[in-house]
Amino acid sequence: MITLIVPGLIWTRQALADLSHDLPLPAFTALLGRGVLARPAPQASAAALAECFDLPTPLPAAALRRLALHGAVGDEEWLCLDPVRLQFHDRSLIVDHPRHLQLDAVEAAALAVSLAPTFAELGQLEVLAPDSWNLRLTDHAPEFTGLPDAVGRSAATLPPGPAHAPWRRAINEAQMILHTHPVNLARESAGRPLVNSLWPWGAGRLPPARNAAHDIVWGDDPVLRGIAQLFGTGGGALPVRYPDTLLRNALALVDALEQPARTGDAIAWRDALGELETTWLAPTHAALRAGRLDALRLVAPGDLGSAELRVRRQDLWRFWRKPRPLAELAPK
Repeated sequence: MITLIVPGLIWTRQALADLSHDLPLPAFTALLGRGVLARPAPQASAAALAECFDLPTPLPAAALRRLALHGAVGDEEWLCLDPVRLQFHDRSLIVDHPRHLQLDAVEAAALAVSLAPTFAELGQLEVLAPDSWNLRLTDHAPEFTGLPDAVGRSAATLPPGPAHAPWRRAINEAQMILHTHPVNLARESAGRPLVNSLWPWGAGRLPPARNAAHDIVWGDDPVLRGIAQLFGTGGGALPVRYPDTLLRNALALVDALEQPARTGDAIAWRDALGELETTWLAPTHAALRAGRLDALRLVAPGDLGSAELRVRRQDLWRFWRKPRPLAELAPK
C-alpha cells in the first residue's frame, strides 16, 4: 500500500472545475471513479502527518526537524524560530516562505549572532540550516500559528495576553535589529529580499519512539524526515516518480501543489497537477491494475476542506463506475 499526502489539492468546486477541465488526467479521474471518497473535516498538512503517524497535535515540528537535521534532541522543549520576509500586498503583510530568501550560511550565522541576545530569556538560538532556526526553550511556550499554515497568507499579530507578551517584545526588537542589520543592507544593495522578522511555531518535546507506521517514508520536508527517523523507517527525499518496484507500506508527501495553491498561482498549480498525474498517479494506477500494488490512499488536507481517497486493487474491477472529475474532491 502507498499513502500519498497531497496538500494544496483542494479548491472550491468551481475553481477545481475551471482549473482542471482541459487537463488530461485519465489516471486520477479513473481512480476517483473506482475508489471510495471521503471528506473529513478541514485540516492542515501538519495535522494530516500527525494523524498518519498517530502523533500529538500540534505537531512538535522544532524537535522533529532538529532530529532530522542535527541528529540529537534530548528531553528539552524546542521551538522553530525561522527567518521570514513579510511583504506588503493589497494592504496586507503577507508571509513569504523562508526558502525564498535564499540565505547562505554566513548570512544566517551573522543574523543569529545579533538576534540571540534578544531571545536569551526565552531560550538559546541555534541555526540548523540557513532557513531553519530553532530555540532551545527555557520554559514552556504558548501556541503559535504554524509557519506552513501562514505562508502566502496575511500575517496575523501575536495574540494579546501575558503568555505572548515576552514574545511580542522580542519579535518587535528583532524586527528593529533586522531593519538596520549589515546583512540586510548588503542584500538590499544587491536587490535581494530582506529578512525582516522571525516566525515562532512548532513548539514541543520529541515524542517517544514508536513502532513504524510505514515501512518507508519519502519527502523533502525536514519535519517528515524527523518523523521517519523517530520511527526508524527508511526513505529519504521524494523520488521523481513512483518507484514501480515498491513492495512495502510506503508514505510520500507530495507537496508541489501547496505553495501555488496558497498564492493563487493557477498556472504553477496546473503544472504541478500534471506532474502529479504523470509521475505518481498514472504509475500507481498501472501498478494496481498489474497487481504490483494492493492499495492506494490519497490524503488531501486543506483549509477549505479535506479529502481522502482509498482505492483497492479489486476496486478497479468495478467497471460500471465511470471516471469522476477532479471537482468531486471539493467540499460540498
